[in-house]
Amino acid sequence: MLYLDNAATTPVRPEARAAMLPWLTGEFGNPSSHHTVGERAAAALADARARVARVLGMRRSDIVFTSGGTEANNLAVKGITLGALLGASLGAPGAARRIVTTPIEHESVLESADYLRRLHGVDVDTVPVDGHGRVDPDALAHALREPAALVSIGYANNEIGTIQDIAALAAVTGAARVPLHADAVQAAGWLDLSVEGALRGVDAISIAGHKIGAPGGTGVLAVRGRIPLEPLLHGGGQEAGRRSGTESVAGAVAFATALELAASEREAASARVTAIRDEFTDRVLALVPSARVTGHPVHRLPGTASFTFEGTSGEAVLLELERRGVVSSSGSACAAGSDEPSHVLLALGITPDVARTAVRFTLSTTQTANLIPVADAAAAAVAAVRG
Repeated sequence: MLYLDNAATTPVRPEARAAMLPWLTGEFGNPSSHHTVGERAAAALADARARVARVLGMRRSDIVFTSGGTEANNLAVKGITLGALLGASLGAPGAARRIVTTPIEHESVLESADYLRRLHGVDVDTVPVDGHGRVDPDALAHALREPAALVSIGYANNEIGTIQDIAALAAVTGAARVPLHADAVQAAGWLDLSVEGALRGVDAISIAGHKIGAPGGTGVLAVRGRIPLEPLLHGGGQEAGRRSGTESVAGAVAFATALELAASEREAASARVTAIRDEFTDRVLALVPSARVTGHPVHRLPGTASFTFEGTSGEAVLLELERRGVVSSSGSACAAGSDEPSHVLLALGITPDVARTAVRFTLSTTQTANLIPVADAAAAAVAAVRG
């Protein structure tokens, strides 16, 4: 069976598993405990925090360990917005009861924004995307003619792989003096995540461990210390009061290990996998002339090849592919089983009927073999569904 659903999750890397094992066995201390066992755990947690901070070019105090990308996005969108509103109630200047995002964000961003709208009266404005899923910086500048508490835009889309011009968007938010949150869950392992590099001007970054070879249930929100952040979880005041609850030392150590490896390998992996993906895409389009690639033709994640196969059902094509030994998906794993067409594809101007024919193949950073047999299997699967 060939697994091509790496945008949903990746296997745990052996290095990450080895790094976390001591903290699951003999070293079991609570990092908040003031004794020798707890102090060893606290030291390991602090080391993991410092390692993550180095990759991101941020301060150790900026790193908040979370349970994954969804929690990181919730904490960013809700926490930064509520922090700004709290500051306004205490007389801080410049806060606004308004956030700006796009219609193609992950559900964890869109649902967090909707929560703020429903329960806190926050206005939510969406900046449109073009037919490839990219945001025009001028459109964002237009949206920021009025004050906002936060802009939240994904660095790279989880369904179509389109990469945003974050530098240009950060220039706009910086000029407007509005914090910018980048959901980098899909970008991790493929793109530069440093605020000293590609993410210069970004104020908050979300990452999920299980996308880069760390275990599920691990993640990070990196948020600059000057940004007020209202916690979602209250209790013992862990994570500098921004996320209460006993930290998973093993998870943090595994996350830091996987992130360092992803950062060190990404350039070579991106070049190699891009070539494999392009050869695969060309083969699919040659065998299925009616197929259409979704997302940006150039500015896309190296490991993402997403198509619509008009005249089919995407779910039926997936079943035929699995019969032929290929596991892939129709889009976001968080929306699996839904009969509704992808909100991402609809935002690109694709009709609901065509959107329901979507199939997404996502490669791993370790992919080395060509995918010509998979392209042949995809063509056979489409032909079988069309009858």
